[in-house]
Amino acid sequence: MKNNSSPLDLNGTGYCASFNFRKTARAVTRLYDAALQETGIRSTQFAILIAVAKNQPVSIGALADVLVIDATTLTRSLRLLQKEGFLAISNRAAMRQRFLTVTAKGKHVLARSLPVWRKAQERFVATIGSKYWLDLRNELERLAQVVIDLERPQKEATALNSQ
Repeated sequence: MKNNSSPLDLNGTGYCASFNFRKTARAVTRLYDAALQETGIRSTQFAILIAVAKNQPVSIGALADVLVIDATTLTRSLRLLQKEGFLAISNRAAMRQRFLTVTAKGKHVLARSLPVWRKAQERFVATIGSKYWLDLRNELERLAQVVIDLERPQKEATALNSQ
């Protein structure tokens, strides 16, 4: 490791939750992207299609909540999936909401992708251990909720300050 002569106090930054979660997420994403490459979709697209298929018809806002992603960022990804013909996005309905459904082409790509995903998932779980994965998955769900709860007061304060 190189000696850093910076006057900055970087002590403890290696324990940054954001850095470590993002590093792990990038590694896991690469694993699943490589597995799904032959199907023509990326793991992020697969996750969105699965979430829509499980909840359809689903509003963009509700899907953003399920995926814990900013609605604007999600909308960009949805447009690409719509352009590919994998998703249908309704016209604005009551309360200005738009609803998503998986198209026949989207179902076809999911049908091709699911066996490949299952193989990658089985390999991943076999490598780290089934019990460890289930415990970790539950803990990740809990941590996601903790962070969502931590964000809530900030979002509410920001909304009040902008009124």
